[in-house]
Formats: sequence, C-alpha cells, structure tokens
Amino acid sequence: MRRELLVNATPPETRVASTEDGRTVEVLHERRGRQGLVGNVYLGRVHRVLPGMHAAFVSIGLDRDAFLYVQDLLPRTVEAYGEERENGVAGLPAGTDARIEDLLREGQDVVVQVTKDPLSGKGPRVTANLALPGRTLVALPGADGIGVSRRITDETERERLRRVLEGFGPGSGWIARTAARGGEASEFLSDRRYLEDLSAEIRRKAGNANAPALLFRELDLALRSVRDLVTPDFAAIRVDDPETRDRVAEFLSAVAPNLVPRVELYEESEPLFERFGVEAEIRNALKNRVPLRSGGSVVIHQTEALVAIDVNTGKFVGSGALEDTVFATNLEAVAEVARQIRLRDLGGILVVDFIDMEDPEHRREVFESFEAELAKDRARTRVLQISEFGLVEITRQRTRGNIEKTLTEACPSCGGTGRVKTDLSTALDLRRTLLAAANLYAPGETVRIRVRSSLAQLLAEEEPDLLPEIESRLNVKLELIPDETLSPVEYEVL
Repeated sequence: MRRELLVNATPPETRVASTEDGRTVEVLHERRGRQGLVGNVYLGRVHRVLPGMHAAFVSIGLDRDAFLYVQDLLPRTVEAYGEERENGVAGLPAGTDARIEDLLREGQDVVVQVTKDPLSGKGPRVTANLALPGRTLVALPGADGIGVSRRITDETERERLRRVLEGFGPGSGWIARTAARGGEASEFLSDRRYLEDLSAEIRRKAGNANAPALLFRELDLALRSVRDLVTPDFAAIRVDDPETRDRVAEFLSAVAPNLVPRVELYEESEPLFERFGVEAEIRNALKNRVPLRSGGSVVIHQTEALVAIDVNTGKFVGSGALEDTVFATNLEAVAEVARQIRLRDLGGILVVDFIDMEDPEHRREVFESFEAELAKDRARTRVLQISEFGLVEITRQRTRGNIEKTLTEACPSCGGTGRVKTDLSTALDLRRTLLAAANLYAPGETVRIRVRSSLAQLLAEEEPDLLPEIESRLNVKLELIPDETLSPVEYEVL
C-alpha cells in the first residue's frame, strides 16, 4: 500500500489529507483563529463542583468552562499488555467510588489537558492525567507502567519495545506509538529527553502562573499531522507552501531525520488537492449518499444521538440468487463505509444497517471484513457483533468536530433539519396569519404581500380559490409581489 501525506497551506487555512493507494482516507482542517484545543495544557481554577454528576466545571480562560469528570481526576496506570490509545491512557484503577467533592473544592487550582474540543454548545472536556505526545513516545507524567500501541501487532516487536521502555525506570508512564515500530534506541532516548523537558517546563509554569493560564499549546496542524500520522511506510509528504515545507523539514530533522528526504515542495500549477482528488472527496463527504461501483449506495445521516449508515442495493440486481446479490453488496460496502467513517471523522455512536443476510456464514464474513477495515483507523473503535437484523453498532473516539461541522452550518431556512415546508403548507400558514390579524385591515384596503414566485404560482394555478376566500372574509384586496430573495418558507405582509 502506498501512503502519502498532502499538506495544503494558505494564509487563512491549513488542510492535511492522508491517502492510501491514491484514495483519500482522512482530511483535517485548521483555520486561523479557530485552532483546536485538544492537547493544550492549562492551569485551571475549579469554578463549580457537581456531586450529582461526579464532575466539576473548571475555568481555563475560555467563554465556556471545561468539564472534568471524577474518573479523569484520579491517577491512572498503563497496563503492561498495552491496549491504550495513543493520546491517552488506560482505564481506571480498582476502586472508583471516589467522590468529586472529596477531591476538589471551588477555587482550587488544577493542571488539566483538553481531551475533547467544545462540541454542540458544550465546553471542552479535560483530564488531570496529562499525556504528552512525541514522535515515537507518549509521556504520562505521574502515571506508572508502560504500554505499546495496539496497532503494533507483531509480538516480537512489542516485546522489544517493552524492554526499551522498561529501561527508562520509574517516574513516568510511557507508551510506544505506532511510529516507534522498528525505531532505534537513540530515537527513543531523544524523544524521552524532549518529553521530560516539556513536562518539567509545564510544572515550572504551573508553579509561577495565576489561573486560568495556558501552560502548553499543541503543535499546529501541519507539524501535528507529521508527528501523529506519518509512519516509516509513508512514501511522500507533499507540501504546497515553501515556508510550511521548511518548517516540516526542520521538525523532522529533529525528530525523524530519515523522513526528511520524503518531504517534497509541490510547485505545479494545478492545486495540490485538485491534483490528487482530495477536493472531490471533500465535496462528496458533505453529501448524504455515496455511490458504490456496483450500483448500490451508502446513505449517511448524522443526528444528535448517533450516526445512521444504511447500505442499499440500488441499481445492482446481480446475476444469481438474492442472497448472493445482498452478500456481494454488503462486502463492497464494507470498505467504503469504513473509509467514509475515517474521511468524515464520524464519532460517538454509529449504527450501520447492512442489508439483511439469511446465511450466518455470510454475516460472519461481512463482520470480519468490517472489523479488519476498522482496524486501519487510528481512532479508538469498539464494534459489536452483527445482529439478526443486519445492524452493526460502533463507538468511535470523538475529540474534534467532524468535517461536516467544520465546513458547514445549519441551514437558515430549515434550521438544520434538511427539510422545509411545502408551498401549500406555507400558503396555509399565510392564510392563518392574515385571518388572525383581521382587525388590522380596513374594509376595501389593498394588502400587499411579498412571496416567492413558486408560492405565487401555486396560489394562481393549483389553489386558485384560496386568495378569493381570504379576500371575501376580510373584505380586502390581496396583491402578491414575487420576491426571490425570500427563503422557501418566508413571506412578508406589507
């Protein structure tokens, strides 16, 4: 598999795309003045303790207070077998009946790190268990134990990395990242020194600062992507801005010198994202329906509670039995659904509705294929077995707003529902509005109304009796003024 990283840098925005065999699998955006907060470390001040929610609100200097759960306040350990996420740590220790009111008090200062950006009107989520990522390692100041990225599956390599980390001695927890695979001891020692110095600098600033205060700001998107996404098997890192290209090369020369030759300055006239098909993928990622080559389709709907993904046969009728057609469509959809989840950065609860299959062996094969595709995702996922109804439930780590929330906003006409009233419903609303204000009109008065031309056409052709009925009841003359500047559900009585 050929993997590449594409970095498109412009003054107001930086975009990064990861590709596999020429197909886009991940796109990240960062806009000037709207940088994400995940990874930032703050000296916060407890604003309010909520015993009933086992949490506290912590002021970190933003418009909204951060949310700190009790489980994110208790010390954590890194289990030796290492099934940890790369930007955090393993689960809670035994005995999690601690009470938030016994651990924090209002006005207390606490060092916290943002783990989830503000989403859906909520403030950011934070943890008191810091995780400081380097190129090959994640340092967990104050934690205990070691771990290895779950994406490193070779047991011999996992054991080698464990021995390297065990040699670091006590004082911090350590996780070997995916990029550590095949790395030399000198790389790990360099990363260790950098992360230990960073941890000491955060402690020093925390001791001298007045809360709320920013103690450490995460790298910008270009450098963060090179650090977190690029592994030794990446063939190229293409950057279309000379200054950004130089910064990327300088960063890699310090943390991964062997990757510097793979950094290229893209200088062709055709824009980088157009040249490699990323723009088309972004446009398609904002649509609900994704076509499959066979003629089937995948339909994706995001709601407040979950993301619903539906697989349809569409135009694909197959050439054999119905069960074989359904099985073939589901197998084709597996890779595309997994790719769309990564591309759109869908998080939270996802429910995939595969087409019903009668054969248990078919269900097993589709599920195993889906699991294998999801294993390529760097975000944490948990998958439940496919149900008798063909449903697969997934939970996927969500830290930032997905591509839809980044690039779009709620429609002012429909309020974000994706649907608007029909012209007839709007016409009947207009009728009720006029009749409710009957005492405002003088007998014989001409009442002028601004409407969209489609509404005027409906009143003239499909419902010709509606206006005369209103005129008769109000004893007025109604005059319609077409105005295409109005939204589909708007009208204005002048």
